[in-house]
Amino acid sequence: MKNSVNTTFIILFILLLPTYELSAETTANVGYESEYIFRGIAQEKSSASAGLDYSSNGFYAGTWAAQVTDGLEIDGFFGYSGSTESGDISYAIGFTGYYYTDDFDDTYEEINLGFCYKSFCLDSAFGDYENFDGPTLDYTFISTSYAFDNGIYLTYGDFSQDAAGSYIELGYSFSLDVVDATIKYISSDSTLVGPTGDNFLILSLAKSFSFE
Repeated sequence: MKNSVNTTFIILFILLLPTYELSAETTANVGYESEYIFRGIAQEKSSASAGLDYSSNGFYAGTWAAQVTDGLEIDGFFGYSGSTESGDISYAIGFTGYYYTDDFDDTYEEINLGFCYKSFCLDSAFGDYENFDGPTLDYTFISTSYAFDNGIYLTYGDFSQDAAGSYIELGYSFSLDVVDATIKYISSDSTLVGPTGDNFLILSLAKSFSFE
């Protein structure tokens, strides 16, 4: 799967190459979560993170790292995003790789597609998991989300192919002076995380910095 997916992505990425003058921006971010949950699955309690992002006329690339149990998660990503003139419709295509130290987990690599109409977003990931010494596993992840005007959002995510399970996330985002904060409740089903499922109540804090 990896070769065919990556070839398709490279072709689409080249077709989106702009021909106009570049205007670049570089930002950094730091964050903290009382519990790091990714796509409904627990990674680490009390996790700090940091990242660096570069964007230029819709093209973007960056890296992000976070504490996970007995090691680090280190991500790399790049892609292209844009929107219509009105701003009502936005879209993105990209690649993300998830890499880990100290054998916390094995490598995930995926193609990401996103589409938003106003406050409603549909996101998808088509990837493979190297699975240590076992056979490589394919997975598809689809999520839908809606952001309300008052800072409340609702997300539903679902896995298929060689992965299975789903979760629901309800959150509220707000500002604490110069820090962005989110309180979120996540409920993961038994297929995703175990016999009885799991529920999480999380506080997230984040701060971004621009190098313009």
